[in-house]
Amino acid sequence: MNRVQSDRTILITGATGQVAFPIARDLAARNRVLALGRFRREEDRARIEAIGAEPLVADLVDGDLAVIPDGVDAVLHFAVARSGKPDFDGDLAMNAEGAGRLMARCRKARAFLHCSTAGVYQPEGGVPRVEGAPLGDHHRVMMPTYSLAKIAAEAVVRFAARQWSLPTTIARLGVPYGDQGGWPWYHLMMMQSGVPIPLHPSGPNRFPLLHEDDYVAQIEGLLAIASVPATIVNWAGSEDTDIESWCRHLGELTHLEPKFEASETALEPLPLDVSRLEERVGAARVPWREGLLRMVRARNPELLEGHGAG
Repeated sequence: MNRVQSDRTILITGATGQVAFPIARDLAARNRVLALGRFRREEDRARIEAIGAEPLVADLVDGDLAVIPDGVDAVLHFAVARSGKPDFDGDLAMNAEGAGRLMARCRKARAFLHCSTAGVYQPEGGVPRVEGAPLGDHHRVMMPTYSLAKIAAEAVVRFAARQWSLPTTIARLGVPYGDQGGWPWYHLMMMQSGVPIPLHPSGPNRFPLLHEDDYVAQIEGLLAIASVPATIVNWAGSEDTDIESWCRHLGELTHLEPKFEASETALEPLPLDVSRLEERVGAARVPWREGLLRMVRARNPELLEGHGAG
């Protein structure tokens, strides 16, 4: 799907996170990978070193980014602040100003990938969002600052791409999941504990899943379409699905019964149109039912019924 490249110097922020870690692990097998972060926990540093990547210690907001060496070929920016508190100053500083400082330091890179979120869109009754759809405050019911801070970050990234002629891709990520966990795994844990899963009354609660095998495989393509001005693309799976369906499937795999609860404070359905992604990068290949089975097999094999743990 996308040509595999090697022998580059690649800087990754947020490399210990759910999405970036398997990407860093994959790239480190054939490139020099630098993982930039605060590394306040020794286990995080050890985890990065164990995959063959090099930790670089710095804070994006006010740290000395001179620790980033010259000659970085590509930057993958996954670091994010989502405090869950109404700390707009802090979250804007991390998400928006941090992105700008990083791009200023790495302005000579050949490509910059900024991981944004589908949460920047304004929902419209379950209509799939295209890249030019109106933006909004989708995540406020859960994280007061998140959508607005990510919109601000996109604006800074768009400016920086033009200002320094830095080829850039802004990828608006849907719902990532896999061996590292993800939203469906949290739902599985709620099912195991008998906790009701909140659903927005305007369901079906459609959200596009993207398995980690697919988002790892699509990185090269996302870097390849980086441009000035920045390319914006929805980053999600090719199959349509919803919370109700994936929870019921998890129930079939584990014999745990999902309990649903209508709630106006649940996230509104937010399906994505991935036509641009499929045309320019390629379609996702892991069917969501297969991906969920693999997730449970990797994280909670004891819950599987009749599907085997191996």
